[in-house]
Amino acid sequence: MSTAVNKSPITTHILDTATGLPAKNVPVTLFQLTDDSWQQIAQGTTNQDGRIADWLSDKTIDFGTYKLKFDLDAYFSQISEQNSDTSPFYPFAEICFRLQDQRHHHIPLLLSPFGYSTYRGS
Repeated sequence: MSTAVNKSPITTHILDTATGLPAKNVPVTLFQLTDDSWQQIAQGTTNQDGRIADWLSDKTIDFGTYKLKFDLDAYFSQISEQNSDTSPFYPFAEICFRLQDQRHHHIPLLLSPFGYSTYRGS
């Protein structure tokens, strides 16, 4: 089943819990699982508020399994210019999830140099 939307059905937001600030300028790639392989369907970079909200606003997407890949090395290398003590343990984070209804799917990432977590947002 496909779903057509006026705004992006999948959005993300990254908060750096070590600094208490949104993680800006983080490259994020969205993939869909198709026939046992991941197909890239969108790419974006978080804004000043750590969000990507508009990367699928003009697309119709299918229900299925998706994955967000966050480039943590890119983020931590940019902030390490300001703080040389920041050397991350994880080079990237991947979050897999299912789109199985027409509700909005907000996928937040809470981030620090040595850990990350996520949850189903609203």
